[in-house]
Amino acid sequence: MDIVLLLPGQGSQKVGMGRDLFEASAAARTAFETVDTAVGTAISALAFEGPDDELRRTHNAQPALLAHSAAAWAMLADVLTPHVRAAAGHSLGEFSAYHVSGALELPDAARIVRRRGQLMYETGTSRPGAMSAIVGTLSTPIEEICAQATAESGLVVPANYNSPEQVVISGETAGVERAMELAKAAGAKRCLPLPVSGAFHSPLMAPAAGGLDAALEAAALRDPRVPVFANVDGSAITRAASARPLLVQQLTAPVHWTLVMRNLVTAFPSALYIELGTGSVLSGLARRIAPDVRTMTAGTLTDIEKLLELLHTETAHAH
Repeated sequence: MDIVLLLPGQGSQKVGMGRDLFEASAAARTAFETVDTAVGTAISALAFEGPDDELRRTHNAQPALLAHSAAAWAMLADVLTPHVRAAAGHSLGEFSAYHVSGALELPDAARIVRRRGQLMYETGTSRPGAMSAIVGTLSTPIEEICAQATAESGLVVPANYNSPEQVVISGETAGVERAMELAKAAGAKRCLPLPVSGAFHSPLMAPAAGGLDAALEAAALRDPRVPVFANVDGSAITRAASARPLLVQQLTAPVHWTLVMRNLVTAFPSALYIELGTGSVLSGLARRIAPDVRTMTAGTLTDIEKLLELLHTETAHAH
């Protein structure tokens, strides 16, 4: 049985995330405690108890999401590892993907994503911007809409190609607002401003690149056990030397999630796609991009029990 791991990104966090895993499993507890120790603050308490506005802050949300994904992985690794063929994560989730693929030890991953969150937050404060989700099929390509809005009002670029029907745009506030008007005129069903602290995945994030590169340089990044499909270009990364520049570039480049999923489904059409950690955003996008794909979530104790039952059944049939 082939398995592909999908790791959620920022926006999926919610108060209470991972608490049932922490209480039920020593391995999950160790994962949360490892992240707390690595970042020098009780991220687990924030994940379990909130407050929500504090958890949502970029530098807290990122290590909290990593910790939840790592805790779920810690509970499943022994059973899943022989079946895992590839991994991919959305934005922050790409760092979680390098952890579950064996390329980054958890303390290193935690320190990197904490630093990444701080750098993104600081850059968003010094170079304020906005992001908005554009939903629906447009009569004008989003790239042309962004180019026109940039020329008329301020820099704006496509930031996340989430599915054929959903693109997130990012940039200077005036540019984003103008692009939303143009998108509505081009037939967008909805334009939803996102509650973020900066213009992520846009050139406005460039000042954060040096700091992230230094954090990656300080970590022991190894070759992943299985390919990790990169946000920047959808390629299958098998070497640490290729991973590092792409993880830095990801700050200012769009997340090509639709391409990542299409490449994964082409390579592993009959795999079970497991979303490891908080929520079910990526499972939903997977079904929009590739309607025949099999997905499961593994974020709660109930999810994990269901998954283990399914694996037990399928492997029993295979023998």
